[in-house]
Amino acid sequence: MTKTTQQTQSDTLRTLVIGGTGKTGRRVAEKLTALGRPVRIGSRSGEPAFDWNEPATWGPALEGVDRAYVTYYPDLAFPGAAEQVGAFARTAVAAGVRRLVLLSGRGEEAAQRSEDALKESGADWTVVRAAWFNQNFDESFFLEPVLAGEIALPTGDAVEPFVDAEDIADVVVAALTDDRHIGRTYELSGPRLLGFADVAAELSKATGREISYVQVSSEAYRAVLREQGLPEDFVELFALILDGRNAHVVDGVEEVLGRKPRDFADFAREAAGRGVWDV
Repeated sequence: MTKTTQQTQSDTLRTLVIGGTGKTGRRVAEKLTALGRPVRIGSRSGEPAFDWNEPATWGPALEGVDRAYVTYYPDLAFPGAAEQVGAFARTAVAAGVRRLVLLSGRGEEAAQRSEDALKESGADWTVVRAAWFNQNFDESFFLEPVLAGEIALPTGDAVEPFVDAEDIADVVVAALTDDRHIGRTYELSGPRLLGFADVAAELSKATGREISYVQVSSEAYRAVLREQGLPEDFVELFALILDGRNAHVVDGVEEVLGRKPRDFADFAREAAGRGVWDV
């Protein structure tokens, strides 16, 4: 087979982006499409549909796919995740998928079991361990609290080097398209540590209104999660990954992309300019 033929086949095969409507998946899909690489969105509303809890949907979603970006909801650290990720990875390899890029979390020992399960599939793999996303404050968990002017969490004085989803997506696209990243694990963070009081101050500055951080008990926050229909296991996960183990910045973004990661203040100004926090 000639190099031209190999290139043509590679160009016609699709990349499956699991969670392709989510914070990082949407951006990965957009960036791959801009590069002229065909994409299939892996979601329950996709065509064909993909559902982590319905293994029968995995095969159809993998048809004609040679690489995949793997994100898992609600979190790789949750019970049963490693088994599902491992089973999916084996199914993908059996279907002809050559490369798997897994989104993981920093400092999550349970998530590392999912990483190992994916690696054992025999695929070419890359693991991307990310800090908390900036976009949690404008697209996800914390949007409503920001709109209400009060971020209430059981996180105390913990600090986190929040990372931007655009930076994560750029790293993932590099891992999907460049052989130099096969077999590598990258840890991604933003350029500085922020406590949640610091986050509230940055959001206040960007929006021009007062947004405060309020420390609450784990039980009070568990009740909030229950009310919102979100997994209560997030309380334990917060306690685990905000115990100081991740209280340092890492250079994965610069290592892969050759540039500094985006700062939270820049994210906040841009999001405020879009009117996402207007009330």
